[in-house]
Amino acid sequence: MLHAREKRLTRRLIKLRFTGTLPLWLALAGCAASQKHVASPTSIRPALDADQTQLAGSYNRHADAVRALNASVQMSPTAGSAYSGVIHQYHQVSGFVLAARPALIRVIGQAPVVATNIFDMVSDGQTFRIFIPSKNEFLVGPTQLERATKNPIENLRPQHLLDAFFWTPIRAGDPVVLEQVEAPPARFYALSVLRGSGSNLEIARKIWFDRADLRISRIQIYGPGGRLDSDISYADWQEVPPASPQDSVAPPPVNDRSAATQLIFPRTIRVARPQQDYQLSVAITKLALNTDIPADRFSLMQPAGTELVNLGAGQQEPQP
Repeated sequence: MLHAREKRLTRRLIKLRFTGTLPLWLALAGCAASQKHVASPTSIRPALDADQTQLAGSYNRHADAVRALNASVQMSPTAGSAYSGVIHQYHQVSGFVLAARPALIRVIGQAPVVATNIFDMVSDGQTFRIFIPSKNEFLVGPTQLERATKNPIENLRPQHLLDAFFWTPIRAGDPVVLEQVEAPPARFYALSVLRGSGSNLEIARKIWFDRADLRISRIQIYGPGGRLDSDISYADWQEVPPASPQDSVAPPPVNDRSAATQLIFPRTIRVARPQQDYQLSVAITKLALNTDIPADRFSLMQPAGTELVNLGAGQQEPQP
């Protein structure tokens, strides 16, 4: 009988020891599992398929469809950028953008709450004009002037935003290369549009399509020698109500490729200009497309008493 009692006591001790260590083993097992991450197949979004012709057609339809833009925006500059030299004291700036093809644009930035202008910029495709009230300066220069200056304020160019809003169509004879890009969990098609001929081809633009919905998520614009001039990201695409007949610009040609499609437009745009070392995020809060914008809305005259800075001439001239 004593022997049987000893065996029962031993079994109880073993059970108690195992029960006491069970939480520790479970904790250790949990720690070990947390160190190893295996991607779930569901974390990678299903990818839609398209060929080069379909992608180029989708891009061209949007490029053809947008002929004028009138938007209320919120602009957020990147710290240390050229734009922060003007609005460094504000985290976000309200503003307005007017644009009309082929190359007219006006951008007004206003201080929060008080709604006073921080900058007013226009470009007609040949010349840009910028008024900075806080500096009492009026900048003028050719749109092709892209050299960085010691004064970061002089790197501002309204046409940089024009490139983000109005896309250059892919012409029938343009060489185009299609590639697939894997960036888990996202997948992309990338169309590289080339310029030149023969052995002198170089990249002009790279257009990125998110394969989750085949919408354009990014456009990169290149200068001579493969220099990256603009890196523009697009997000939050939404449908745009059609403009009323009395507000619309001249109707598109009969063979316009945009006529049969619902117009959509991104509400979030980020423009990066690596050569000028600035980035600007633009959130569109109110949008009207293809409305008639009077020509005088793109006129910006030098205010009396301001200093004229002629960037093309590389010198400053006082207001006469």
